[in-house]
Amino acid sequence: MTLSMYSASVPVFSRMLKNLLAIFEKAEAFAAAEGVDLQTYVETRLAADMHPPRSQVQIATDGAKGVTSRLAGKPIPSWADDEVTWADLKARLQKGIDYLATFTPEDFAGSDERDVTIKIGGQDVEIAGDTYLLNRGLPNFFFHITTAYDILRHKGVPIGKRDYLG
Repeated sequence: MTLSMYSASVPVFSRMLKNLLAIFEKAEAFAAAEGVDLQTYVETRLAADMHPPRSQVQIATDGAKGVTSRLAGKPIPSWADDEVTWADLKARLQKGIDYLATFTPEDFAGSDERDVTIKIGGQDVEIAGDTYLLNRGLPNFFFHITTAYDILRHKGVPIGKRDYLG
């Protein structure tokens, strides 16, 4: 069996965004039960120099749409990073899920060998599609999904590995 670039990207990104959306719904229920203002979740940081969930969601969804668009050879849609409320973040996650649903396996034909151009250290760098997905795209995406999860867990939201994995 051969693993396709589509199978290694779109379903993986979609599943994790859906899982994070479900985690956000659990956080919402927990906040309601405990009398916690959801806005505190939006801006919480694990460390002063780390991004809050607001940014983690923006970066994760940007990563998912950027990686898939580059691999499929399509223009990357520009989304304003203007989410400031809990509802905005949930809508951003859904927007990412909806965008990923527009791709087909055929869109990724030859993408493993197609070079994509990304910025590294402010410089344009060409990298093979498979290397880009496996060594840059997926690790960066998972870092931001995990960090959003960790912040909510740190705030006491009763979530665990099953929620993360879905």
